[in-house]
Amino acid sequence: MRFGPLLLLLLLLPLCGAGSPALSRSLSLRGGWRIRSGNGSLELPGEVPGCVHSALRRRGFIQDPYYRFNDLNYRWISLDNWTYSKNFKIPFNISNWQKVNLIFEGVDTVAKVLLNNVPIGKTDNMFKRYSFDITSVVSNVNSLELRFQSPVLYAAQQSKAHTSYSVPPDCPPLVQKGQCHVNFIRKEQSSFSWDWGPSFPTQGIWKDVRIEAYNICHLNYFTFSPIYDNHTQVWSLEIESSFDVVSPKPISGQVIVSIPKLQTQQTYSIELQPGERIVELFVKINKNVTVETWWPRGHGHQTGYNMTILFKLVRGLSIEKSTKVYFRTVELIEEPIEGSQGLSFYFKINGLPIFLKGSNWIPADSFQDRVTSDLLRLLLQSAVDANMNTLRVWGGGIYEQDEFYRLCDELGIMIRRLKYHPSIIVWGGNNENEAALMMNWYNIRASELHTYINDYVVLYVKNIRKIVLAEDSSRPFIISSPTNGAESIKEGWLSVNPYDSNFGDVHFYDYINDCWNWKVFPKARFVSEYGYQSWPSFSTLEKVSSKEDWSYNSKFSLHRQHHAGGNDEMLLQIGFHFKLPESTDPLQTFKDTIYLTQVMQAQCVKVETEFYRRSRSEIVRGQGYTMGALYWQLNDIWQAPSWASLEYGGKWKMLHYFARHFFAPLLPVGFEDQDLFFIYGVSDLSSDCKAKLTVRIHTWSSLEPLCSSETEYFVMKAGKAVLLYEEFVPILLENCGNCTRRSCVVSFYLSTDSQLSSPTNYHFLSSLSETVGLHKAHITAVISQQGNTFAFDLETSAVAPFVWLDVGSIPGRFSDNGFLMTERTRTVLFYPWQPTSKSELEQSFRVTSLMDIY
Repeated sequence: MRFGPLLLLLLLLPLCGAGSPALSRSLSLRGGWRIRSGNGSLELPGEVPGCVHSALRRRGFIQDPYYRFNDLNYRWISLDNWTYSKNFKIPFNISNWQKVNLIFEGVDTVAKVLLNNVPIGKTDNMFKRYSFDITSVVSNVNSLELRFQSPVLYAAQQSKAHTSYSVPPDCPPLVQKGQCHVNFIRKEQSSFSWDWGPSFPTQGIWKDVRIEAYNICHLNYFTFSPIYDNHTQVWSLEIESSFDVVSPKPISGQVIVSIPKLQTQQTYSIELQPGERIVELFVKINKNVTVETWWPRGHGHQTGYNMTILFKLVRGLSIEKSTKVYFRTVELIEEPIEGSQGLSFYFKINGLPIFLKGSNWIPADSFQDRVTSDLLRLLLQSAVDANMNTLRVWGGGIYEQDEFYRLCDELGIMIRRLKYHPSIIVWGGNNENEAALMMNWYNIRASELHTYINDYVVLYVKNIRKIVLAEDSSRPFIISSPTNGAESIKEGWLSVNPYDSNFGDVHFYDYINDCWNWKVFPKARFVSEYGYQSWPSFSTLEKVSSKEDWSYNSKFSLHRQHHAGGNDEMLLQIGFHFKLPESTDPLQTFKDTIYLTQVMQAQCVKVETEFYRRSRSEIVRGQGYTMGALYWQLNDIWQAPSWASLEYGGKWKMLHYFARHFFAPLLPVGFEDQDLFFIYGVSDLSSDCKAKLTVRIHTWSSLEPLCSSETEYFVMKAGKAVLLYEEFVPILLENCGNCTRRSCVVSFYLSTDSQLSSPTNYHFLSSLSETVGLHKAHITAVISQQGNTFAFDLETSAVAPFVWLDVGSIPGRFSDNGFLMTERTRTVLFYPWQPTSKSELEQSFRVTSLMDIY
């Protein structure tokens, strides 16, 4: 969020490796290396993949970089020029091979590469794969060295050398405690700091490194795109393979493409001329076999098919590759809407309009070697468990590892990168750059604006857009996000008002106005960023702080907040509807304030998301047809206040539990307008269903509902949001006897003629600070083990809002949390992510509800 650097989409395709042993040999250089500082005063072992910070931490030279103020204390690491070195032997006769390459999948960032003291190349792009021809330099015993330059100093040098005009911003806001000139280095932009993350400009070999030796020819990569012909209703595959042919003579042979489950096998003759060669194949899928398509989560299965490609070449040489292929179509629909100015902006997957619901992904750690497959699965599974179907991969982070996209394919989460993955539905050229220019965030003089506009068009339109569309015609490309889409193109690639809610996507943040007032929010076509901050739980903060830090206004609390005024803005939103904590114990007050920030965040994002979801099928005063809600942000990079719903390490905040409800496939949404109470029914289901609506009114002072009513069964249309119920609040209360706005609360849910039902939703008739009859609840829990899960049988003495169950640092999640408890008993399940026990849970368990903090 905020001004983001470009999301560069020069396709970095994964290396498919070489083929049979007769053709190639490979030697991994992962594992142990030596690292030394610029003046040689410090030398230590290091791991590859990895970075200097991780090596120093592993060897005890530094503490946890995230502890307290270590992001400032350890700035010296990023300002030094480090060297990575490794001595190694080649376990095969190097003279037997025609070509030997040294491959770096990722170098972070600026380095000179020397093999046997011979310079063989340079690196200056963290995201680029580097291949160096070392055929004439390599020997049986070798020394490899990477001499890094401080990314901070390099960026400053590049900025200083660019004298023709300034490139703003020079530095991040002071509150971010960051480094300057990050826009002059092709590196993770947030590593110099952001408004949710620390400044740790890392150095190191952050991805795989290996030596590849081969004869005759080598398969560099292959990639493919499924294509659907609407006219013939037949699927086909476009397959592209890249070869390095080192034989002096042409190489002939056959290619056999096989997809057994689709009864498809085709054979092609090829001849490879010497040099770098591309082979393009067009494979028609057997039209007599039904192809099961890949669907996003909640709309169908994520079906994939095993595909084998066998290159049978002369002299009995062969290269065989296996992969999984998925079939799906994606369209971005921008067309006129009756009764509204502007254009629609929504996605069709396999011909079906899909409401995109989800969040924004940022790097999971400042140190990528700590991001394991298990952590990625945990975070992505949490997105799925909250009924999300889409993640927007933010442009100021990294090109995520292949495992990230493989998991998204498997889980049905739609995302943005890497050609052959079905989960990618759109390429985005940059984050907020169109808005930054046209809204003049950096106070550029009008007479100079044309220079920056020209740069923008050259980079994003004439280069990136051109390359991406040439490489991949199977999905849409948008220049920026937010953007007015087709309207921005019409206006010369940059729109006068990129936040026009009649076009494209918008970002919306408002921390000053009351978030319970839905009229604050834009009734836009698509909202790809919005959100509110909260603090992570005390058990998460405790790991990186000391006792003197445990207050809301401590030096630590102010240091950890990277958004200007963020801590005060949270208290402002809380103050609209809640009283601040009243404990006399400073530590308890801090814990209670953390709890209230999570309550506020969850409730704010709930109100806003429900507004967007109920706006999908209507045009009101010319605005509406909202078809996407992606809140900012899903995950955290460290332990600090942020917009995230998942804390660093994966613990669910209250917001994430709320998201599980407000993203449910069937949802009733309640709201008021001038004393009139409405309930909409929202369905993301793929088929119509018979449903009925139940509305209940509860008093704060009783666990028995005061009154209840239900509608007749009606047909809930698939993929629609429709008005189901309206009533004047005074009449609603009058019909329910002794009820006032301050003494009562409304709950409601949808049930169907099958077992499907919606979550129970609720509508507050007054601020929680003004309620009458709400008492402190005594809530007990009896814990029992049920297989791999644990049941928490809860009992309360009174109605309890925002019931928060917490088991400290025990990894796992509850089936529900942060809920309004209007019945005496309730059972909630706990799903542990690691083995635990009933006694461990009993020791760690704490329950908090709203009145406990007063």
